[in-house]
Amino acid sequence: MQEGGVVLQYADPPILLENVFPDIQKVHELLEAEAPYTPLGGWYNPGADPHKRNRPMWFQNDWVHDVYQAEGSELFLQNPTYIEAAKSFYDAEVIEPHSVYVNIMAAIEDGGPAYTDNPRFHGRERANTPMWILRAMLWSDLFDDYEIVQATAIWWLDDVEGGGLYFWPDGPNNPPRHHVGEMANTALIGDNHGMFHQVGPVGPFNKGTILVTPSAELSPSGNGEWIVMDQNETMYRAPLHHYRVSVLWKANVFRNLEEKEERSANPLSMQDVIDIFNNDLEQRNTGIRLSPDNVENPEIITSLASIYKEPKPVNALRSVFETIRI
Repeated sequence: MQEGGVVLQYADPPILLENVFPDIQKVHELLEAEAPYTPLGGWYNPGADPHKRNRPMWFQNDWVHDVYQAEGSELFLQNPTYIEAAKSFYDAEVIEPHSVYVNIMAAIEDGGPAYTDNPRFHGRERANTPMWILRAMLWSDLFDDYEIVQATAIWWLDDVEGGGLYFWPDGPNNPPRHHVGEMANTALIGDNHGMFHQVGPVGPFNKGTILVTPSAELSPSGNGEWIVMDQNETMYRAPLHHYRVSVLWKANVFRNLEEKEERSANPLSMQDVIDIFNNDLEQRNTGIRLSPDNVENPEIITSLASIYKEPKPVNALRSVFETIRI
């Protein structure tokens, strides 16, 4: 992100919050009310057969997104501790919470992807723009004036076998730091859009990585266990405290109202994005051009990914999605 020609980096180590919620039972009730949970979307494993077991037990659900807000989710969405911590971290006056979602994981021998969270720009986000374009926009540095700074809090329900978080506040070329052990009812709040991070392997480790189809569902059984059902087959069952449960909170960040108004005044259209990319591609003397008709063309996607390369952080673990594709 640039302002006045100066690149702003929010890669400070995240803030650790402890004993975030005095009443964990409310979180349990919310988790049960919003079941079932389904496997993480397929953008990490494009082209995979939707009928085969090719996804790990990494389940997800939105509690707050766009026009939907789960009853009781204000516990996270309007959490005053998160909001004040974000103001402190970013030295900002305006914090606008907009999303809450849940990850529930078990039996994953490899790590998750080592990545930065998906960006948002004024006028462009995942609801109206292909994910690969958003990430190319981020790593091209061509759209810094349009990027919306976002704060992220990650909260953990219990301590489980494995499941730590690796993060790179010193940049992708330096070794990561870890948050592992004594994670129950703690949260990290910081810049997951500018800081690479990765989920470590998640136990139990005596079953290997259990794979499911995209139609699998995770739900409470009513007797204290949570069960993974896939094509009428029970794939896994365990008490909730054996699963790695994390709840993520996101908020737009503006230093003040004036910055918000200035940045919101000129939202990007898709044609704006195409024109900005094509101008840069012309200056690079490439024969590649983006158009509304080729934004889903695999060759274009591959070509732009090679031009606007996403860094790979050092000492990152192998991603489970890489293992699945092998």
